[in-house]
Amino acid sequence: MPDSPLSLIQEGLPEPCPTPFNMADYVMRAGRRTPEKIALTVLEGRASVAETWRYSALERAILGVAGALTARGLQRGDRVALRLGNVSAFPILFFGTIAAGGIAVPTSAQLTEAEFHRLAGDMRPRFAAIADDLALDRVPAGVTTLPQSDWPGVMAHPQGDYVQIGPDDPAVLIYTSGTSGRPKGVLHAHRAAWARRMMWRDWYGLGSTDVMLHAGAFNWTYTLGTGLTDPWAAGAASLIHSAPADADIWPEAARAHGATLFAAVPGLYRRLLRSVRDLAADFDMLRHGLTAGERLAEPLLSGWQERTGKPLYEALGMSEISTFISSGPGVPTRPGRAGRPQRGRRVAVLAGDTPVPRGTPGDLAVSTSDPGFMLGYFGRPEETQATLRGDWFITEDRAEMDAEGYIAHLGRSDDVMTAQGYRVSPQEVEEAIAAHPAVAEVAVCEIRPRDDLTLIAAFIVPNGVWPGENTLDAHARQSLAAYKCPRLWQRVEALPRTQNGKLQRRRLVELLGPTGA
Repeated sequence: MPDSPLSLIQEGLPEPCPTPFNMADYVMRAGRRTPEKIALTVLEGRASVAETWRYSALERAILGVAGALTARGLQRGDRVALRLGNVSAFPILFFGTIAAGGIAVPTSAQLTEAEFHRLAGDMRPRFAAIADDLALDRVPAGVTTLPQSDWPGVMAHPQGDYVQIGPDDPAVLIYTSGTSGRPKGVLHAHRAAWARRMMWRDWYGLGSTDVMLHAGAFNWTYTLGTGLTDPWAAGAASLIHSAPADADIWPEAARAHGATLFAAVPGLYRRLLRSVRDLAADFDMLRHGLTAGERLAEPLLSGWQERTGKPLYEALGMSEISTFISSGPGVPTRPGRAGRPQRGRRVAVLAGDTPVPRGTPGDLAVSTSDPGFMLGYFGRPEETQATLRGDWFITEDRAEMDAEGYIAHLGRSDDVMTAQGYRVSPQEVEEAIAAHPAVAEVAVCEIRPRDDLTLIAAFIVPNGVWPGENTLDAHARQSLAAYKCPRLWQRVEALPRTQNGKLQRRRLVELLGPTGA
């Protein structure tokens, strides 16, 4: 349909999900055509091979897990918590749980025991697979543990079957930090894997001959989806590192193993560009890079393309629906824009529940009819309902759609700063400052020195010599209105990030120390 003058795009209709539909069965289906092809390579050290799994062995192990869990009493809808790192057992236990009709719950290997217990109290798991190095002093009540010593036997168990289940039945529970700091579970249906086909086409250009190198941890939805689920469902190959120590590992891995796609957060791409390596030679086999998790700044985009000669495609998404806006092989990148809604999506920029005119900022929203949309927040129907306006899910992102349907991400609604009575997007300020050659990384936030005063503070990781506050202030004023310019400049060694490289904006004020704001 032709583009509307309003900020609403219906990019065709998604392919209907078959029924019955088991996510694990679907993910393994393509590999049955090439059973001896290597599906997963786990790297260690300086990109050497720790493990390889062919599709035939991978599926046997997944069905072994399904058989073992069923024999031990797993019922449909039972939760299985995964507390382990980047080892092959993670996706095998994950998809084995789903194959048997259970709900897989990945958790971060960095959680303390107390944090894991808080999640367990919310999810109430039936089983918990726990690595030796993450053993618990106390097992949550009612939970049967699957210790690391059991995993080989579980995988070698007589194979179970893929449970015939509906596409709307629950399959995966992902915990997010939430704006309140209280983790909440995002519950996804089996159909979520099918919905990801819209990303194959309009973000990855994914095919069976691709080799996907992903720089994330298995527990992260970005890695589980882009690094494992999609390559396997397409019959491609996945490369994951067990415990990366530095950024140089990734170009070495790409060169040694012929990566054709590379997925990471913008922060890692920035680190790679600071190296003196011949990135063009390292990524010679790469078709393009993929990035998500935070906004892609134009200097980073152009720097990557200049150093490697390869495109870098951005996607915008969230745990509740995964990525739904992207650039890609058929959607050229546009500086300052995350891309267009993928074909099959219905996306709008709203004021209230009404699409705004093109070029007008508003609330980014996705149709609740999207097959990738969550079932809801686990055990929190009121919080689920609070995110909805009619048939729209409100993402809490601010955005603006141009005449051609490209989306500019203007920041999280709860991150928007106030300066001299004006609302200011932190991303806009950060991009302006990041253009200075002496700035390696920058993040800004609002601080409140006293109840009646708010200021913008900038936290700078210098690229070598500290340029000084006056230099940075003069640079900012060349492209920003005076009220948008930081009043406080703070030099820092590093920005606070999650284990997956995402900026933790709410922790920035801690960098000021006890005498700060």
